[in-house]
Amino acid sequence: MMKVVLRPKGKFTVPIEGSAITPGAFASKTPEEIGSLEAWEGNRRTSLGSLFDVEVEVGGEGEGIAISIVGDASKLRRVGKGMRSGTVAIDGRAGMYLGEAMGGGTVTVNGDAGSWLGARMRGGRIEVKGDAGDYVGSAHRGSRRGMTGGQIVVHGRAGNEIGCWMNDGLIRVGGDVGQFAGVHMLDGTILIEGDSEGRVGASMKGGRIVILGEVADVLPSFSIEEMRNAVKAGEERFMGPFYVFVGDLAEDGGGRLYVIKEKNPNLQCRESYLE
Repeated sequence: MMKVVLRPKGKFTVPIEGSAITPGAFASKTPEEIGSLEAWEGNRRTSLGSLFDVEVEVGGEGEGIAISIVGDASKLRRVGKGMRSGTVAIDGRAGMYLGEAMGGGTVTVNGDAGSWLGARMRGGRIEVKGDAGDYVGSAHRGSRRGMTGGQIVVHGRAGNEIGCWMNDGLIRVGGDVGQFAGVHMLDGTILIEGDSEGRVGASMKGGRIVILGEVADVLPSFSIEEMRNAVKAGEERFMGPFYVFVGDLAEDGGGRLYVIKEKNPNLQCRESYLE
């Protein structure tokens, strides 16, 4: 096992490009070699060693590379980009684009994370103990390729447009979410344990969204199909009953939206369409 600890030398005041911080890039390197890897501080080219104190420990049980970032990393962007194995742990706040396009391994944040968490993710697991920003597991602007595999778990709340253009995998949010969860969704599963601000599943063509909290309303382009006593999301089964909606019919979509009945009396009027 190779363990690498990065400690910021000071408080970052401008965005730091940290795409070199991946287990693959650190493999078999000395502290000096890791420190010489390229980074950007705003528009200035620099090195990791100019920004962080680097500690490397080799030995112990297990295999692989474990990276720990100790301190406020809220300005540090694209950590874990494209990683395929190993672990990255951030003991504090994390910046934007964390785990972008990652295909394997594990990323853990013991705080909040910025927007674009797990953007274009292909595999692996990301866990955020706090809140996350907008566009969790989403495609970049102008692209139709969002999350295609893996798992993202946010214990707190998340922002707008989570799972935009999502095509596989699982996103689980323990708190509330903003608007347009699952917009343009093609496949995969989104589990929202808290409330949704609305417009869930807009333009979705496939996949499933499960809401265990309140939702302001369901878009009129979704048709109620049935009531269901229980719903499975990932490996877990949740007891309902749930309203089951199909849509987005404006896009000839066949996605499924499961909304728990107990917390959504505003949807009771839709039951008449089942008679």
